[in-house]
Amino acid sequence: MCGITGWVAYRQDLEAERAVVDAMTETMSCRGPDARGTWYARHVALGHRRLAVIDLPGGEQPMSVDVPHDGRTVALGMVYSGEVYNYTELRDELRRRGHTFTTDSDTEVVLQAYAEWGTAFAERLNGMYALAIWDPRIETLVMVRDRMGIKPFFYYPTADGVLFGSEPKAILENPAVPAVVEVDGLRELLTVSKTPGASLWAGMHEVEPGTVVTVDRSGIRSTVYWRLETRQHTDDQETSVAHVRELLDDITRRQLVADVPKCVLLSGGLDSSALTALAAGQLAEEGRKVRSFAVDFVGQEENFQPDELRGTPDTPYVHDVADLVQSQHSDIVLDNTALTDPEIRRKVVRANDAPLSGDIFGSLYLLFSAIREQSTVALSGESADEVFGGYLWFHDPAVRTMPIFPWIGYMLTRRPRDRVQVLRQEVREQLDLAGHLRDRYSEAVSEVERLEGESDDEWAMRKVCYLHLTRMVRILLDRKDRMSMAVGLEVRVPFCDHRLVEYVYNTPWSLKTFDGYEKSLLRAATQDVLPRSVVDRRKSPYPQTQDPAYVQTLAGQVHELLAQNHQVFELADRDGVRQLADSADATARRQLEQTLSLATWMDLYQPDIKLQR
Repeated sequence: MCGITGWVAYRQDLEAERAVVDAMTETMSCRGPDARGTWYARHVALGHRRLAVIDLPGGEQPMSVDVPHDGRTVALGMVYSGEVYNYTELRDELRRRGHTFTTDSDTEVVLQAYAEWGTAFAERLNGMYALAIWDPRIETLVMVRDRMGIKPFFYYPTADGVLFGSEPKAILENPAVPAVVEVDGLRELLTVSKTPGASLWAGMHEVEPGTVVTVDRSGIRSTVYWRLETRQHTDDQETSVAHVRELLDDITRRQLVADVPKCVLLSGGLDSSALTALAAGQLAEEGRKVRSFAVDFVGQEENFQPDELRGTPDTPYVHDVADLVQSQHSDIVLDNTALTDPEIRRKVVRANDAPLSGDIFGSLYLLFSAIREQSTVALSGESADEVFGGYLWFHDPAVRTMPIFPWIGYMLTRRPRDRVQVLRQEVREQLDLAGHLRDRYSEAVSEVERLEGESDDEWAMRKVCYLHLTRMVRILLDRKDRMSMAVGLEVRVPFCDHRLVEYVYNTPWSLKTFDGYEKSLLRAATQDVLPRSVVDRRKSPYPQTQDPAYVQTLAGQVHELLAQNHQVFELADRDGVRQLADSADATARRQLEQTLSLATWMDLYQPDIKLQR
């Protein structure tokens, strides 16, 4: 897992731009603390920061390999972030085809695979990756992103080529790129809709998941190599459960491969508990114990108040699992001082390149920081809710038939009608967030293929599942990646293996809920390795501190912004924000977090925000 960046300029000699390329590369130092490297040809520069995970001495980047061209040899150059979990099988096949290898790294396998199959190599990869290859034979840059969008990847077209990076900060470091945010970028930020290819920053785009983007002298083109497709599911319940377990066993085994210390993130929910138990069983075959980590908060047991989303605290279930599988377990206990620390907020916002923070972001950052002191790789249960149908709104008939993204519909049905708005009224009017959401929802559902003979109820749930697997999951994967890579921790997501996603997506909703509860297939497939308490536990999201002092501290920090006449009030409504801060009420928590995040982002990036006039 690493950070990558680069620049292609067909009318420039980039050897003369080493200082700029070095600066772009250094923005990725948190993602790759172990090594750095750059690679140049006349019109291309590649930069890389490495987090060493596999073949520690042999996987250095940028990596190049010589290939024949017009009676001579030329060098393909590559920068690559991520992991390919089927690299040993690919290496064996490539050896049979005459390729030789000088390292044991998956990086070399990926580059040799491109040399053998061209852009079609992407279809053969199983993993999480963002990579760029310069092919001098055709003077083309090839950018590839994994199927689910696990690894972030951005690019910025220029007059004579392109700039790219794992994160926007690498691109923004180039003097040619102004830090401009326009209306569409603010809409993306504020609506939680994740339009494919869109970015907060003007002129910048994401390489879409499952896509190959090529850049040559004639321009930029995208080719989709994978999409989530509708297929007939013919397996019965018993066969489906068995196949889910077979897939999970294989996926876990593949994703436990690393040459560095590894662990599992354990929350006491079904998803992370299942992964922990499966990993523990496989490591026990080698005479080893699994390491597990959980997050908790000072005073959480005393302050915990059950609500519709969180009916029980996590810790008792975490300890049930840790005791059963005999993991080497650690609870990471956080307090409000750290969660509200402005310096932590700055680090979180800087990691996101966006005004996104709050206690979930902050606690993830602090959790990952603590884990990184003992492990370099962690397995996470992230995305199981999107794959198996775990959220409450999947099971709310009123929400799942609303013509809006279900997670937003759910929030709207529970939001007070007199809720104070953070943004000024004229800003809200220019953004027209409701219209933006309607358009994005219509675009998204138009992509879904209906199965012939599918009932109306099954069709409705297919659309709900599709929206989560192509929109919602990408939001959460980005959050996970930014917070973990900000501290140099590689977090793997077994539930995003495309084989599992494809299979479960096409199981009927009646099969996903055959036992009357959420995530029936996952529960049935793994209940033999879980404590009964976890099997019977209902879905509970990632925990949040419930200490009243947390909101009170936020309110005090917002009062400081008001006293400073901070630039954030060019966008935020001063009177509304003052009302929220004066109340210091738990219901104001999210708006206070938004205000502080926005102010921090404006301080760090000094963005040129261009609203319509």
